[in-house]
Amino acid sequence: MTTQIFLASTLYGTATLAAALDSGCFDAAGRRILLVANNAATPETTPSLDAMPGFERLRSRFDDVVSWNEAVFPFHPGDWSPRAGDVPLWERHLRRLWELGEDDVALAVESVQVPPALAVAQIFTDAPMTVYADGLMSYGPTRTKLAPLVGTRVERLLHLDLVPGLAPLLLTEFGVGPEVVPSAAFTKVLDELADTGGGLPDVERPAVLLGQYLSALGILSAEEEEDLHVRMLTGVAALGHTRVLFKTHPTAPARYTRVLEREAERLGVDLTVVETPVLAEVLFRRTRPALVVGCFSTALLTASVLYGLPVARAGTETLLDRLTPYENSNRVPATLVDALLPDLADPAAVAEGRPDVDAGAVAALVRAVGFAMQPRVLPELRPAAEAYLSAHLDARTRRYFKKRRLTSLGLPGGIPARLGFLPRNSTARRVVRRAWAIRRSIGG
Repeated sequence: MTTQIFLASTLYGTATLAAALDSGCFDAAGRRILLVANNAATPETTPSLDAMPGFERLRSRFDDVVSWNEAVFPFHPGDWSPRAGDVPLWERHLRRLWELGEDDVALAVESVQVPPALAVAQIFTDAPMTVYADGLMSYGPTRTKLAPLVGTRVERLLHLDLVPGLAPLLLTEFGVGPEVVPSAAFTKVLDELADTGGGLPDVERPAVLLGQYLSALGILSAEEEEDLHVRMLTGVAALGHTRVLFKTHPTAPARYTRVLEREAERLGVDLTVVETPVLAEVLFRRTRPALVVGCFSTALLTASVLYGLPVARAGTETLLDRLTPYENSNRVPATLVDALLPDLADPAAVAEGRPDVDAGAVAALVRAVGFAMQPRVLPELRPAAEAYLSAHLDARTRRYFKKRRLTSLGLPGGIPARLGFLPRNSTARRVVRRAWAIRRSIGG
């Protein structure tokens, strides 16, 4: 008998799995287990996805629900992986704990490059894998050079078609093919959650602001993130919106909302803070927003592509400048949102709606950014990156690339054209990298 184990850490990811199961994306199995992981910095104080409103509506797709946190306690699920010599012991332990017996195991995981998905893949060493995308990161490259014993077992990548016409880069180095989870199936699953979440505000056609808690990721300071939220509120008020919902991130501090409430009072805006831990898509379904605003949240694309709602971005240019290191896996999601959605600070662009961006141009941009992020993982993309940068690098697209990065990789735009012969010289590249290292060491 085959037991399928589905690893999930978010309700959005669980809804994606439910839609994939409803669409027949998985073969029949003797047993289906949902393995729930709580990757919050302090999981003891943060509700797990199986405690969130609406989870019981998704629960019926699985025979059992088990906790990864409990299985690996006292280790933190976001940090721990088994030592190589302990793998057989862990597999025996989990087979006994989850009553797997001698069943064949098939895995469906998210973010296979890092724990907990990587840990599960390492323990079940012979299990074939499906990787599914929980958001926009699948459009970017694999964030690290994945061990062949893991990568070669991935059979396919399931993803939502949030950027129509764009194929994901994730795991392409292993020849993994993408497979789209039907949008209709996903929105049908979300419809099941529409009446979940007690205490949600009864507001029609508000502007919805999406909080992401970027300071927790070390991208912005707490004060800068507060300022970003205020700019979102000021921007929607300038466009004439007087009813605003602010959906907080579940782990964001209460001070964020207090600052926003004071600004709303000054602007004469009716602000409602939504702290109930529900999917943003539930709010979209319940309130049909007049405008959805965020920084680089996946929910911006689901609002636009799946629900046909007006959307706008705020703060993406600052974010692209701050993301470190360059290969930060948030770079492609931020790039896509910046390239595809109108800037809240540009009322004319917001009024026109989502710009008509050529799918081929977006794909070319993502390939160039993807190569610059992970040149060792995707070396075959160098010609595409060179072609894009030679033809399209200008004041608008410069924000997607760092000059230092282009220089170190010998790509167009990294150094003045008259010195263009240098990038092809390996000695010159070593000298440049050494110079940058010395400059960083002395704080230059």
